[in-house]
Amino acid sequence: MATFTRTDELEGARFVGANLRGARFVESDLSGVVMRGVDVEGADIDAPWLPDGDRPFLVNGVDVTPFVEAELDRRFPGRELRRAPDPDGLRAAWAALERTWAATVQRAAGMPDGTVDVSVDGEWSFAQTLRHLVHATDVWLRKAVLEVAQPFHPLGQADTSSQDEVPPAVTTPPYADVLEARAGRVAMVRDFVATVTPDELAAQRRNPHGPEHPETVLSCLHVILEEEWEHHRFAVRDLDTLAGT
Repeated sequence: MATFTRTDELEGARFVGANLRGARFVESDLSGVVMRGVDVEGADIDAPWLPDGDRPFLVNGVDVTPFVEAELDRRFPGRELRRAPDPDGLRAAWAALERTWAATVQRAAGMPDGTVDVSVDGEWSFAQTLRHLVHATDVWLRKAVLEVAQPFHPLGQADTSSQDEVPPAVTTPPYADVLEARAGRVAMVRDFVATVTPDELAAQRRNPHGPEHPETVLSCLHVILEEEWEHHRFAVRDLDTLAGT
């Protein structure tokens, strides 16, 4: 089976009568793709950041983004708070997120030994997902907001495409160590939002991936909340698969 990796040579390509049945697109840019008269039976699209602007996500002429967002908010109570604009809202948003993750971690603990290290369909395992959230907190809170010189926990797991300089991580660390690192970073966010003020939320920071682009403390916290909810959705999806539900 042909594999196309990070390349621009397919940009603007035209597929006519092509058989893409069973094809898999991972971390690919499909923005602006136009499909006409296509058979999408059984298609599974997972787009963590649906369009939020002038370019809607259309299916048969209908912008489906509002329907998808509303359904995800229904499935995951508290998700609707992820763009809270003020300190009280952020505190409520983080508290809801903590409760949700605590229940999911408890669910994983009740599954067969080794479940937390099982990858489903090539995705991160449950333990790796928690490690990535450690890294996300380090990037957006410790590096961007707090401007810590050495912000990264050694167990944090970056995206494969990340250019962040992180300490070498243990390939498969003990799960207890992962939980400890994760608990520390969760508490760190909780403590920060507990005392943050409106003026502090409006303060300017540098985007950790592109220092030339300004961010606010609030926008950095919103990224953390988005990361948390999206990866929680991934984790629940894969736990459901492993449980056969």
